[in-house]
Amino acid sequence: MGNWAICSYNESMEIGIRELKDNLSRYVRRMEAGEQIIVTAHGRVVAELVRPTGERQGRNSQFERLIASGVIKPPTEDGDPLEDCPEIGLPPGTAAALIDSDRGEA
Repeated sequence: MGNWAICSYNESMEIGIRELKDNLSRYVRRMEAGEQIIVTAHGRVVAELVRPTGERQGRNSQFERLIASGVIKPPTEDGDPLEDCPEIGLPPGTAAALIDSDRGEA
């Protein structure tokens, strides 16, 4: 009989925040191998940690991430969509006066 090693990283595992903190390197290696880590706090799920896909997420803008996730659609035309909008100018001090008024300090 041969020796067989069976390993499945398609399933997720749940761990508490303290366990994650105490053994972070171990769980990072597991995520690198493709395993999903579900983080819980007092029995409720607070995070899902997975291996990143494609390019590093930090290099993309929030706009690009929203397009990639399907939340928004990219523009169909090039150029500045606000180029035909009129310039709006307020007298100096207007913003500060509005903020003070909103705070009840006016």
